[in-house]
Amino acid sequence: MYTENDVQRVLFTDAQLKSRVDSLAETISADYKGTYPLFIAVLKGSFVFYSDLLRAMALPVQADFMSVSSYGEGSVSSGRVKIIKDSDADVRGRDVLIVEDIIDSGNTLYALKNLLVQRGAKSVKICALLDKASRRTADVSADYVGYEIEDEFVVGYGLDYAERYRSLPYIGILKRSVYEK
Repeated sequence: MYTENDVQRVLFTDAQLKSRVDSLAETISADYKGTYPLFIAVLKGSFVFYSDLLRAMALPVQADFMSVSSYGEGSVSSGRVKIIKDSDADVRGRDVLIVEDIIDSGNTLYALKNLLVQRGAKSVKICALLDKASRRTADVSADYVGYEIEDEFVVGYGLDYAERYRSLPYIGILKRSVYEK
């Protein structure tokens, strides 16, 4: 069980998120005008952002999903991607936009982007709602970013801690006492 009292403070309200998603959709729609891009959501955390982004787009897109993890020694990401759920779409010759909730180390996205290029994608770009650039260890950056944030543990709007807090309509900073037990 959890409560909103577990949130130290709200970082982005639902109104701020809607406005930023609409702005991203406008920019992305202009950049992909005249094409039929493939948008691949990285599950699970991006599903709320992805849904709102798709609905705000001014052009048709093909929607697909992947679930991946990068694994290594303990909690340290190796950057090797383990595909849990692969894309159903053929990426060969396609403009692909990976939609991610948050980039921190970047290891998983670096490997995923390279995988899609190896599979023959015409182009692969990244759209991330949140970017923790201070934690980056892989040479990857997002082409579209909702917000750059400090190194805080954030939840809500699809982001979770232990499969909790995804349904919060805002993004908040989780109290350390919740996850440092």
